[in-house]
Amino acid sequence: MIGNVLVGVVALIHAYIVVLEMLLWDKPQGMKAFGTTAEFARESKTLAANQGLYNGFLVAGLVWGLWPGGGSEPVKIFFLCCVIVAGVYGAVTVSRRILFVQAVPAALALLAVLLPPQ
Repeated sequence: MIGNVLVGVVALIHAYIVVLEMLLWDKPQGMKAFGTTAEFARESKTLAANQGLYNGFLVAGLVWGLWPGGGSEPVKIFFLCCVIVAGVYGAVTVSRRILFVQAVPAALALLAVLLPPQ
């Protein structure tokens, strides 16, 4: 139960990232969230939307893992691992903050999914 709740939280975090990257990238809320300038946001809008699309696939996979009969545990484990890898890579290459926003919640969810039920 706790694992599913945490997987849902990770999915919601990434759904919000999708919105920021695909719809709000060049708006004040998106620029504030990512610490970008208006000029950079204009120039990188297409790249950000592409990145947002990939985050959308992570959301889809996590929701699939939560869906009854959707493959459940292996699907959740796979997509949580994808989020962790992406979060660690982002922390190393872009901002350490990504580690705490993406990788840590996914790692906690993964631990909860892997722990035997009480």
